[in-house]
Amino acid sequence: MTEITFDDFAKVDIRLGTVLAAEPFPEARKPAFKLRIDFGAEIGEKKSSAQITLNYSPESLVGRQVLAVVNFPPRQIGPFMSEVLVLGVSDADGAIVLLSPDKPAPDGARMH
Repeated sequence: MTEITFDDFAKVDIRLGTVLAAEPFPEARKPAFKLRIDFGAEIGEKKSSAQITLNYSPESLVGRQVLAVVNFPPRQIGPFMSEVLVLGVSDADGAIVLLSPDKPAPDGARMH
């Protein structure tokens, strides 16, 4: 693993947001959902594609707070433009588990 400096880490803008909408993304190569996430007044609403279908349903995602990298350039995924990268880790079976706070916090809060 390559070491980075604190200045490198500080360039990654990871924010908290609340999922407003989630729907299947049948055009994706791998099973995924299209998400609309509110990151508060400073950043606003952003879209993301997330391969999280094994551990979540669209209904279980709405209202959930998630962490995402908000300063990557948008990425075209099939017919959908993904604007942020929602963060997660792999469980024992390799399915993604979302990263989220253990207590509610304001949308747009930056990870330290």
